[in-house]
Amino acid sequence: MTVLVAYGTTGGSTAEIAGWIDEELRAAGLDTRLLSAGAVDDVEGYEALVLGAAMYAAGWHNDARKFAKHFEGRFAGRPVYLFSSGPLDHTADDTDLPPNHQAEVAMQLLQAREHVTFGGRLTDEAHGWLGFVARRLEHDGHTGDFRNPERVRAWARHVAAEITAARPGT
Repeated sequence: MTVLVAYGTTGGSTAEIAGWIDEELRAAGLDTRLLSAGAVDDVEGYEALVLGAAMYAAGWHNDARKFAKHFEGRFAGRPVYLFSSGPLDHTADDTDLPPNHQAEVAMQLLQAREHVTFGGRLTDEAHGWLGFVARRLEHDGHTGDFRNPERVRAWARHVAAEITAARPGT
């Protein structure tokens, strides 16, 4: 079974999360392909999907939104899981955050089984508007790395178990 792990990221934080997920799926014996959502032009041959996106000002990354619209219905009947990254505090670890509106739309378009939100990362080393935001948030203590690799990896193992159980003939 081949699983596509796709992501939309600007600063690389969500790509790292997708990489951790990819590692856990591989460790569970699944074949995977890790790609930026914007680089995916065909989904033929993938039996499952994990799609993640960074959240900015409560919006889902544009590449992931375009992916969901472009491949609407193409994963029907197959395991699909979505994740968001972005809260710049520990709320994602402390409570089950619901998907934002754009992630909810993606869930419907791709018929996703589940969605989870992970903390994000924002440092004053960010460039462009993210750097501007980071420097403003630093004053309030909302910069840094709020991702929880153990939580991400545990969720990925859960996803791997569900995908493996959904394999034909198992």
